[in-house]
Amino acid sequence: MMQISTEVQGVTLIVRMAGELDHHTAEMVRRQVESELDRSATENLILNLEQLSFMDSSGLGVILGRYKRVTQAGGRMALCSVNDQLKKLFELSGMLKILRIYPTESQALAETGVA
Repeated sequence: MMQISTEVQGVTLIVRMAGELDHHTAEMVRRQVESELDRSATENLILNLEQLSFMDSSGLGVILGRYKRVTQAGGRMALCSVNDQLKKLFELSGMLKILRIYPTESQALAETGVA
């Protein structure tokens, strides 16, 4: 089961995910984040993964796709509150070369230029 909550702060969309981001939930997550980005006209995206218990390669694909969209539009994207298991997955996938991970949501917000 996957739960998503979103919040807009300034020009940044914060997406908080709880549950498992895998091939069963990836499409739903992608659609929901896309429609929020469309609706809120935000530039930046922060994904708070504190409550995310599992992610597979489909989840990486969803995150990478949003990264491309946000950066091509001139925005910035960051991850925060990532557990060690997910951090390892990001490392292995090479995504840490392009994505910053912050310990907390407020730090991610400050760094992406809102706070």
